[in-house]
Amino acid sequence: MNQLKLHKQLEAFFIEDIGERDVTTDAIFPKEQQGEIVFLAKDNGIFCGEEVIQAGFHVLNPAIEITMLVRDGDRIESSQQIATAKGNIRELLKGERVILNLVQRMSGIATRTREAVDVLNSGYTKICDTRKTTPGLRMLEKYAVTVGGGHNHRFGLYDAVMIKDNHIAFAGSIANAVKAVKQSIGHMVKVEVETETKEQMLEALAAGADVIMFDNRKPEEIVEWIPHVPETVTTEASGGITLENLASYRECGVDYISLGFLTHSVKALDISVKVSIH
Repeated sequence: MNQLKLHKQLEAFFIEDIGERDVTTDAIFPKEQQGEIVFLAKDNGIFCGEEVIQAGFHVLNPAIEITMLVRDGDRIESSQQIATAKGNIRELLKGERVILNLVQRMSGIATRTREAVDVLNSGYTKICDTRKTTPGLRMLEKYAVTVGGGHNHRFGLYDAVMIKDNHIAFAGSIANAVKAVKQSIGHMVKVEVETETKEQMLEALAAGADVIMFDNRKPEEIVEWIPHVPETVTTEASGGITLENLASYRECGVDYISLGFLTHSVKALDISVKVSIH
């Protein structure tokens, strides 16, 4: 995870939440009052967010002492202690909600990803995410996917070409779109083409696509088409794949299965904070 970007994001999140000051906390507690907070799991799942806990409190006050009791990727159970933070009560209370919100969401994503990996149970096909992330949280959410055992697809519009149906419609054909892209980009950028028919797949291969996506295709269709794809070309299945039907794609032979639900509609893992005054 990019630490500089993480610190910048945390600063912006705290500025949004605290504003000029925390009128409640500042009115109740003296400036030098010390205390401790404990992060407690209230549900079972996969933990993710140790860097957020450590960096978050240190953005507010580097003197806050953080003790991590679990690590990213660890399986946690309800009532288990996750981490402690000791220091100035004002800073602890100003930081705990923002940090908790992020950790709960990241842990929820890591938990859902681990579930998908386990359901697929493949030694070959990998689970990956999509661009269906929360604006502003993409780095954290995609990191959480990797903690859960998944892999990252492209991070944005800038790091890989993905020719979708709308691009094809405007360009007139897959061949036209791929040709235009290859005349513009450098040799280090891969080109993925979204295909919905066998004919589109063959056209994309002939045009020189590096990655073929089978979009909204059933496993049996992929099994029929994939022998036409050279081993040098990466394959991906996406669209209409849920936890309920994911296992049916286990033997279809694709390299990756991309799942938008890992990030766009995930339920946050329930985690709470318990406080004590020193």
